Amino acid sequence: MSGGAKLFAEGLQKTFHRRQVVQGVSFNVSPGEVVGLLGPNGAGKTTSFNMVVGLVTPDAGRVRVGDEDLTHLPMHRRARRGVGYLPQEASVFRKLTVRQNFLAVLELQKGLTSQDRQKRADTLLEEFGLSHVGESWGETLSGGERRRAEIARSLIPAPRFILFDEPFAGVDPINVGDLQRQIHLLRERGLGILITDHNVQDTLGICDRAYIIAQGQILEEGTPAQIAGSARARAVYLGDRFRLQAP
Repeated sequence: MSGGAKLFAEGLQKTFHRRQVVQGVSFNVSPGEVVGLLGPNGAGKTTSFNMVVGLVTPDAGRVRVGDEDLTHLPMHRRARRGVGYLPQEASVFRKLTVRQNFLAVLELQKGLTSQDRQKRADTLLEEFGLSHVGESWGETLSGGERRRAEIARSLIPAPRFILFDEPFAGVDPINVGDLQRQIHLLRERGLGILITDHNVQDTLGICDRAYIIAQGQILEEGTPAQIAGSARARAVYLGDRFRLQAP
C-alpha cells in the first residue's frame, strides 16, 4: 500500500422523502488499495457512493482527502483534487476515435505541445492494449475495449483516486479477468480504487478490503475472506451458498 493522503467518508447521512437511507456511514480508501462498497438493493450503498462522487450532497458527515474537505465541492472540482470517477454508463466519446478521445482530454492539460499529446496518446494505447483500435470510433468498441479506453483516459489528469460505478456491468465474462487486471495495474501505480458493483464475486476477487452496507449502515468490513466468512454478511447479503473463488 502506497503512502499519501487517504480518501475518507465520515458519518455520511442522507434522507429522501422522510426516509433516512444512509445513517452514519464511514469508510476510507488508501493510495494503492482497492476497496469494495457492497450491499443489497436499497441498502444505501449507491447513495453513499454518490456522496463521495459528488452527485449527492450529504445531510451530515463529510468527504475529505487528507485534511482537505471536499463535501460541498462539485464533481469537476473534486477531479482537480485528484478524485476521478468512471460511471456505469458509457462515457467514451462515441463519435471520436479512441486516439481522439485521449487527445480531447490531453488538450485540457497545460504545458503540452502537440507532439507531447500525440506521444502520450500512443503510450496509453500501448499500455492498455488498444493500439489495434486506436483509429476506431468509440461506438464500435466492445464492452471490454470501451472500459479499457475509459480507464486509460481517466488517467490523463493524474488522479490519486478513481471511483468505479458498476465496472463489470456490460462486460462479457471472458473480459472480466482483463478488467480485473487493469484495476490491479492501477493499484500498482499507487491509485486508490473504490468500486461499487452488484457482481459480488468479481468485485471481491480484486479487492483488498470491502464494506457491506445494509439498512443504511456499515454491517461488515474486512478482507474478502473475512467478508465471505461473516455470518452477518451471509445472512443479509451473500447467502449461505456463497463461496469466494480463488483469484
